[in-house]
Amino acid sequence: MSLLVVGLSHRSAPVSVLERASLSADAKTKLLHDTLAAEPATEATVLATCNRIELYADVDKFHAGVAELSTLLAQHSGVALEELTPYLYVHYEDRAVHHLFSVACGLDSMVVGEGQILGQIKDALALGQELHSAGRLINDLFQQALRVGKRAHSETGIDRAGQSLVTFGLEQLAVRTPVGEWADGKRALVIGAGSMSSLAAATLARVGVAEVVVANRTAERAERLAEILVASGTGVRASAIPMAEVADELTRVDVVVSCTGATGLVLTADDVLAAVSWGAAPDPAPQTPARLDSAAATASVQAPPGLDADVLARLVAAAEAGGRLADAGAARTISAPADADADGCPVGPDGRSALTGVDANSLELHGTWADQGEAAAQRQPRRSARTHTDATAVRLALLDLAMPRDIDAAVHRIPGVRLVDIESLAEASADAPMAADVDAVRGIVSQEVAAFGAAQRAAHITPTVVALRAMAAEVVAMEVARLDGRLPDLDERQRAEVTQTVRRVVDKLLHAPTVRVKQLASEPGGAGYAEALRELFDLDPQTVASVSRADAADPKNDDDPGRAS
Repeated sequence: MSLLVVGLSHRSAPVSVLERASLSADAKTKLLHDTLAAEPATEATVLATCNRIELYADVDKFHAGVAELSTLLAQHSGVALEELTPYLYVHYEDRAVHHLFSVACGLDSMVVGEGQILGQIKDALALGQELHSAGRLINDLFQQALRVGKRAHSETGIDRAGQSLVTFGLEQLAVRTPVGEWADGKRALVIGAGSMSSLAAATLARVGVAEVVVANRTAERAERLAEILVASGTGVRASAIPMAEVADELTRVDVVVSCTGATGLVLTADDVLAAVSWGAAPDPAPQTPARLDSAAATASVQAPPGLDADVLARLVAAAEAGGRLADAGAARTISAPADADADGCPVGPDGRSALTGVDANSLELHGTWADQGEAAAQRQPRRSARTHTDATAVRLALLDLAMPRDIDAAVHRIPGVRLVDIESLAEASADAPMAADVDAVRGIVSQEVAAFGAAQRAAHITPTVVALRAMAAEVVAMEVARLDGRLPDLDERQRAEVTQTVRRVVDKLLHAPTVRVKQLASEPGGAGYAEALRELFDLDPQTVASVSRADAADPKNDDDPGRAS
């Protein structure tokens, strides 16, 4: 076994890199074709999810394999190799098996124990089978990974160590309110109709939203998902709309979950601002003019405690020039610190009612003011007076589960809007407790890795043993034929008895050595026993290779992804 995995995930790379490196369906197909065309790889498949991209391959040369797979990942992801390399990790042989089994059990997920990864592993295997890029090793490995993941979920409480990404995201939107209580009676919009969006729609129906509206570029898929929701027995109302109507629907819903395969933004900050501003009463006395020059703005905006006035001046100048401010995509709803001067913000603390008449630059400045105010407050000793916005103050809750992101990260600066995305989920789950169930799953993974390695090593020697027995059978047949020539008067019963006796002698001579060599070959470092057996009995390498090919092509060995998953 020469299994190699090269990849990157939320543990090794920032979300911004993962977004850029995400692979489309066509890119995955081309990547696998090019991997098989490369010299070091004989079979391969790719596991690509919202927070990981991993290329698995059976290679004959480690260093050449790492170089080739890394280069191919860079080429097909569109991220330059020199930029991608610092975030790549490499696992080989047993360590690669251990990694995939850990992934299958949810130990390497952003939310520990989430079960959706099993479906994604099944999809990766199906892709390799469909493109005929998955051979014996990849099929065995991924089938076993599915079984290990199922075992972990059935034998331990790993599901309790974390929640599915959708459930965890909804919990983050609900803040400190039980999800069922928070969702009760709400109207939700689900953008997308793929596996993750379908899971989100089903979860929303289960937790008690009153209505789910599905938008998708393919209308038939959206309508089908809506029909399934209505038939689910949860009592939720469901309907489908074209993507062109999403902007209008934003003004009527309380929750949005988006997970599409789009390469650009599905919802911009302007879209969300227009939705939450719709129907708001005009502000009779706008707090800022339509345009601000940097000097006037600096004079009118007081710096929060701890924020350098020069820094604020530069930020105001950037806002006036239309510059965008860097944003980490963290989930938070803007609310002024209790001890801050509300007059310092050009938009004002009253949120939605103050939005009408405020231009984009002032809104950008408001985001800067609030962000810097929070940063300044964090530099001060914690005080109970500092407020936290609860879920009831949110006008529009947004959950972005796409990679690359569907929703502009800047929307968190809009008052009354709360955004939870992949990056904020990673931050929220970083300190999740490592329960005893997690340790139990680690034990299962270790056991299964050892068993898989032993089985693969034993399977490696099987063609040699089969070729040895075939050679012995040929010798028996030749000797029986020679005996027939010498003793032509033997009747059928006598001839059969002699033949059976010779075969029993040969079988008994070969039994102990072949059983023992399989046992030795299953141990670490046992691969050399196959070579020794071929050398000692002068076996034809072509005969051994033909046995290997016949065994791999045996229909009984074909893997059915539906059976094991």
